[in-house]
Amino acid sequence: MKVITDILSEEENLSDWNTFNLACTAIENKYSHLHKEELQCMKHLPTFTPMEHQLSTAKKVIHTMGGRAILADEVGLGKTMEAGLILKEYLLRNMVKKVLILAPASLVNQWASELSGTFYIQTFTPSRKSADWENWDITISSLDYAKQEKHASVIKDIDYDLLIIDEAHRLKNEQTKNFRFVSSISKTYCLLLTATPLQNSITDVYNLTSILRPGYLGNLQEFKKKYKTSKDTSHINQLLKQVMVRHNRREIQFSPSERNIRQEPILLHEKEKHVYSQIDGLLKDQPAFTNIMLKREFCSSLPAFIYSLQGVLPKLKPEERDKAVSLIQTLTRELHHSKAIFTKNLLKNSEEKYVLFTEFKATQLYLQWFFQKYGISSVPFNGKFKKSKREWMTRLFEQKAQVLIATDAAAEGINLQFCSRMIHYDLPWNPMKLEQRIGRIHRYGQEHDVEILYPILEETIEEVMFHRLLQKTKTFHHTIGKMEKLLVNQEED
Repeated sequence: MKVITDILSEEENLSDWNTFNLACTAIENKYSHLHKEELQCMKHLPTFTPMEHQLSTAKKVIHTMGGRAILADEVGLGKTMEAGLILKEYLLRNMVKKVLILAPASLVNQWASELSGTFYIQTFTPSRKSADWENWDITISSLDYAKQEKHASVIKDIDYDLLIIDEAHRLKNEQTKNFRFVSSISKTYCLLLTATPLQNSITDVYNLTSILRPGYLGNLQEFKKKYKTSKDTSHINQLLKQVMVRHNRREIQFSPSERNIRQEPILLHEKEKHVYSQIDGLLKDQPAFTNIMLKREFCSSLPAFIYSLQGVLPKLKPEERDKAVSLIQTLTRELHHSKAIFTKNLLKNSEEKYVLFTEFKATQLYLQWFFQKYGISSVPFNGKFKKSKREWMTRLFEQKAQVLIATDAAAEGINLQFCSRMIHYDLPWNPMKLEQRIGRIHRYGQEHDVEILYPILEETIEEVMFHRLLQKTKTFHHTIGKMEKLLVNQEED
């Protein structure tokens, strides 16, 4: 505990180990009530009634986890509230003063509003005109802004009492600037908030843990080897429980609403099959990544495929280029493909609102145009929208439009619990992106069962991706714990 460390630093005559050890014991006994008592902050929060799992999380982090933890509750269970409780408690106990909160840019104002309105905590947000990192006690900033060299150089010289990172899965790769920057920040306590601590591989959660407790999981190579060779993953699960708190909706009986998952296999028509079969031959001398990306875009929309294929033309040999140009000319006369037609028919026969997620901006634009042709009202939503436009599009969707067509950049920080239908029009490689998407509608305040649809083009890369996603959810289940239904209409196992 920091308070004990501070007291010890002021003591004299502690030159030998035995005396120092006795002093530690005496001081720990003196302040032992700090571990055993209820949260003091609740007396100061008359308008806030936290859920039981939020209270238990705050107590566990403060009393048994040394203030360093991954808060990994499922989307919509209130990780921000848990972090707010911990912060308020530490402030009241005079255990922290200097605090840095880093969040996605779209959530900075939300954090400031929540801390002020719910926890009566004053914060500061840097801007182009003012960024007084050294003198502000509690600062909220976007990670992208703070890591800029002119700011990062100042932040690295500050000793923070508490560092809070929202959407901490952005730190899963140790090779990135995000990871290196956050690791370099001096902090006594640290909270990493993410519903998706493991996204693609076991390395993700290893890297997050190393920010909290460097070396806790040992050497990375040994850790990966041990995980791959051991059929029993319970030992990893137990280790992670010492640094991670996670709740899912089922175990806390949080929501009366259910998830109903459906896959809809769609057959390509003959012309589409012919074009799809030519992609491998057309790009045989190109990197595998290019081949895979073009197949994914073909499965998304013909405009997305054409747009990318045009970008590849300069890299092709003359005879391949001629074939590609001929293909593009054919496709421009054949713009509507099977998945779009299936989705249009679904929407025309329904009075429900739908959130539709696509991976590609070209598909987003195409679907807007295509739906409009058939009298289906829609609004776009992407991560580049400013706060005012995000709010405007959300209002338009709630009050007028039937469909919100979103890219994955919009999957953070938008709450759409007034809608209970979702279409994963395109698949990502990362299954936790699916959870982020679903969390937009399956969250606190949702009064209806939610319907989740996966339209999958048969005999294409989408079938391969779907099975890969299933394997990754099994890894999550065995390493982190149970999760809500995501890809099939039963809990992943």
